[in-house]
Amino acid sequence: MTSFKRSWVRIGNHIGLWMYRAFDGRLASYNKDATVLMITTPGRRTGVLHSTCVRYLDTPEGLLVWGTASGAPRDPDWFRNLRKAQLADVQLGATTLQVRPHELVGEQRDRAWHDIILARAPGVEKYAQRAGRTIPVALLQPIQGPPRSAPN
Repeated sequence: MTSFKRSWVRIGNHIGLWMYRAFDGRLASYNKDATVLMITTPGRRTGVLHSTCVRYLDTPEGLLVWGTASGAPRDPDWFRNLRKAQLADVQLGATTLQVRPHELVGEQRDRAWHDIILARAPGVEKYAQRAGRTIPVALLQPIQGPPRSAPN
């Protein structure tokens, strides 16, 4: 990716985060079937907090997220940070909660990918084909406690 394109992606991400916070996620998706959350994790090297908006699916076990990076050949930075994080903060609309992330691997990952993600969000497959890699999947399990209102 060129530095010019990278700059525009970074600007777009900042705008998306601002919109998510300002409108409590109501404008986060162009598609009513796509659910989007904002996740905040410490950087894997610096510990500096980073936020990004990602698609998710709600399951009885927790929130499933996956790192297609829009079909990029490597895992997205947010997912690489998530792998190292013990805890993460999630904003779902106007509610924030703390979660414990668990990367799914092997058969558990494959089952979640095929039986849940592709079954409920089949359009994601095109990004996996473009990426040419196994798309990582994580389960975000909320830590018990009452949900908090999102900060403005």
